[in-house]
Amino acid sequence: MGTRHISGDEYRRQKELDEARKAGLAPAALDEDGKEINPHIPDYMTNAPWYLNKDQPTLTHQRNWKEKSQDGPQWYDRGVKVFQATKYRKGACENCGSMTHKLKDCLERPRQKGAKWTNKNIAADEKVEDINLASWDAKRDRWNGFDSKDYAKVVDRYEQLEAIRKEVKQKEQVQKVYEGGEEDDLRVKDDEAAGKEDGDIDDDVKITEEEAAGFGEVKKRVRTTAGGSTGSVRNLRIREDTAKYLLNLDVNSAHYDPKSRSMREDPNPDKPMNEKIFVGDNFVRRGGDYSAWQSLQLHSMEAFDKGQDIHMQANPSLAEMLYKQYKEKKDNMQKKAATEIEDKYGNAAGQAPEDLSALVGTERYVEYDRMGHVVKGQEVKAKSRYEEDVYVNNHTCVWGSWWRDGTWGYACCHQSVKNSYCTGKAGEAAAADTAAQMLANMEAKAAQNAEELEQRRRESKLNDYKGYVADVWGTETAEPEAIDPQKVKEALKKLDDEEKKAMASDGNRRKFNSLDANSENVTAEEMEAFRMKRQRADDPLAKAMEGDGMQQGTGQTGGMITCSMHVASGGKWCQQLDPWLSVKHVITQVSRLHADDKSYVRLW
Repeated sequence: MGTRHISGDEYRRQKELDEARKAGLAPAALDEDGKEINPHIPDYMTNAPWYLNKDQPTLTHQRNWKEKSQDGPQWYDRGVKVFQATKYRKGACENCGSMTHKLKDCLERPRQKGAKWTNKNIAADEKVEDINLASWDAKRDRWNGFDSKDYAKVVDRYEQLEAIRKEVKQKEQVQKVYEGGEEDDLRVKDDEAAGKEDGDIDDDVKITEEEAAGFGEVKKRVRTTAGGSTGSVRNLRIREDTAKYLLNLDVNSAHYDPKSRSMREDPNPDKPMNEKIFVGDNFVRRGGDYSAWQSLQLHSMEAFDKGQDIHMQANPSLAEMLYKQYKEKKDNMQKKAATEIEDKYGNAAGQAPEDLSALVGTERYVEYDRMGHVVKGQEVKAKSRYEEDVYVNNHTCVWGSWWRDGTWGYACCHQSVKNSYCTGKAGEAAAADTAAQMLANMEAKAAQNAEELEQRRRESKLNDYKGYVADVWGTETAEPEAIDPQKVKEALKKLDDEEKKAMASDGNRRKFNSLDANSENVTAEEMEAFRMKRQRADDPLAKAMEGDGMQQGTGQTGGMITCSMHVASGGKWCQQLDPWLSVKHVITQVSRLHADDKSYVRLW
């Protein structure tokens, strides 16, 4: 399942479901592939490891998830030809004319004139195959592609040689019979009879009695290069070595086990390490990966004490991963600290700067007179690592000898391109004219832009701007309709009564209906009352206005408070925008600005 913690009720319900599944009262659980999982399988088998991120029982991790591709008995068709050309083709072998290989890979005898020039005896194209073997065994199979019919030729050849050998042997025996007489004849017949009794075994295969006598002998080999000892001889020490029990004759020293010939502790713990020839068998036990394992175990214990959910034996993969991350962070912190210290105090072991290297004393002796001329010795001037006094592209000055307006160049021609050719005084004059022309163009452009801006300002429609105000219908008019505060209060009261009536009838607030019989002629005051009563769910200051004692229907839009006020005396509208201010602050500001006028404040 995963490492998710569940409550006690969930655990109890899970146990009851498992018991019902085991009893056959509930359907079995399904894995990712839709297969049923046997409810009698233990949890430690159905629960996947934590690193697979499985949140439901599954048996996928128990199956062989490494799909082994089966390689069939496929191999190259040896000597198969696919096409026979009658004339030479471009890109073919110049020697034989085959398209499947080049001249350097041709196996035919080199011709005096290749098929490219003679256009005769064009070799057929071989069958080229690309066989990719996926499995490890198939790639290393020595007998892949072996045909038993090919070995039949070897068997036939061996049988022919065997028949010839027997025939030669028989002729030799007949020759001996004619030369030796009757005794040899009897001996040959006895040999033939013995050969038939032994299963028709040839004389060359038979061995002598002296050779057969050594078959039953078993030789004891000790520490041989051919593979160990054949007897029960164990690891014998060299006689020149001192025995472990003789290194310290004190009876209270390290214990020596004569059966295993081991002494785990150090027999001479007080002796200097450079004088010891043996420090105990435990020294070998602590070598290798023992120190790394011990550090990992100690890190897991300390992490568990500090609150980490980690256990070396229960989850070794997680413990090793956390220890690896800990070592990486520790190394990075050490490197960072070392870098900061080196940057702050310097590195005495590093290479000295070039300025200090030039001040190092030498054994070269140079003597000068009062005027600074060399009297004795030879003066050696320090050379720069850069090339000096190198003139390229017909220049008479080096690059960087001229500077102007943040640009480097050549002093001979005032060129600012490094790879340019020298143009002399003409180039210098051209560069000056170009700079003057560029300055004049920039001034003319600035004047033109200023003139265009002034022209747009004169022709702007905002010259006679008196303020755009949206009336109660949402359109722009020159003079909005006057709103009577008393009529607005009556409209608000009417809306409240309608809402209470709707709540009492069906329990729901009815929204504004444009098709209502009484709403054909909507006045500006009713429209204003509707705006004041409208709910704004996205208003972030709704709760703040409730805390300030304001009505919930008023607020802000988009984080901007808009305060509109109609002055009865002047008949004008004023708008004031102030971002992120509370409603109480806006009303306070409006009341201070228009304390003498009878004003009505509308917020939306």
